[in-house]
Amino acid sequence: MTNEAKESLKENQAAGQEETVISQEEEAAEAQAGQEEAQAQGSDELSEAKAKIEELEAKLSDTENRMYRLQADLDNFRRRARLDMESAQKYRSQNLITDILPALDNFERALKIDTDDEKTQSLLQGMDMVYRQLIQALQNEGAEAIQAEGQPFDPHLHQAVMQVEDENFEAGTVIEEFQKGYKLKDRIIRPAMVKVNQ
Repeated sequence: MTNEAKESLKENQAAGQEETVISQEEEAAEAQAGQEEAQAQGSDELSEAKAKIEELEAKLSDTENRMYRLQADLDNFRRRARLDMESAQKYRSQNLITDILPALDNFERALKIDTDDEKTQSLLQGMDMVYRQLIQALQNEGAEAIQAEGQPFDPHLHQAVMQVEDENFEAGTVIEEFQKGYKLKDRIIRPAMVKVNQ
């Protein structure tokens, strides 16, 4: 082999080594660019996934809040319905009692009649028994007469239809009851009509 051929071979080997080094550097650069691109792509996908998670968490939170509000509304509805049922049960006889009160007033007026006639007295005794049975039936339903005479005037219980000045009574005291008042449990059905001392 001649010197020229040897030198040519050396040059070719050196060029091949340079090409190998250059191609390895290019491959490394391409690999790094690919990694950076993959990282950028992964970063974009991660950002999208995080945004989707945040959106879903917001929807979940909104749905939970709506569920809690609906549950509270349902609980309130149930409580109102129960209270309405209890009230309806408690005051179920109010209309009947209100309708019976004028008849009771008439019984009381009739029983105040003073007579010496035996037949009339016998009739009044029978009326008194019926009157007491009606009063007992009203009490069984929770209705009772409002105490008025001698009591301090209470505008929730009494309706003043007359005022007088009497030194024998304290001011603001009910002197006389013209018509009985009634209440059903804790509800006033009819206030007592009274005369009040000033």
